[in-house]
Amino acid sequence: MVCANLHIVLYQPVIPQNTGSIARLCACTGATLHLIHPLGFKTDEASVKRAGLDYWPYVGVREHENWDAFLQNEQPTDLRFFSKFSNQDYSKADFPLPCYLVFGNETKGLPALMREKYASQLFKIPMRTHLVRSLNLAQCTAIALYEALRQNNFRELDSPQKKLDSCTPVT
Repeated sequence: MVCANLHIVLYQPVIPQNTGSIARLCACTGATLHLIHPLGFKTDEASVKRAGLDYWPYVGVREHENWDAFLQNEQPTDLRFFSKFSNQDYSKADFPLPCYLVFGNETKGLPALMREKYASQLFKIPMRTHLVRSLNLAQCTAIALYEALRQNNFRELDSPQKKLDSCTPVT
């Protein structure tokens, strides 16, 4: 079971270790994980088992053929995008529930057209990129997700009973 209020969306991720770490984050918080194809790895049962992802059964994973299929299937009302190219600090963003936190892939980030279309919903996590490339995708995802949880008083994590009441099965 996963909570239907917080969603992590990975746009065409390529590094399986990052996605595995983010999946574990989702298992620990009840967030749903959305994977937008194409992916740089396989998520079939054998691949997941071989990678030792023992928490995978506790993650609500939804795979989408492409961005348009994601929008059509999920019909999200509140999207928050993350990119180093934004001028807006993530700590200034509101994270109403339900909310979808969207991250680009590790090598290319979000496409320019997507950043332009959703500019008012685009945020950055401040870092010293003049010295190093950036934080990795899993770290950025954790920062944004926990800010969303904090703004909502961690109510998605309060108690086992409350979590069960606010969660729905994902198939």
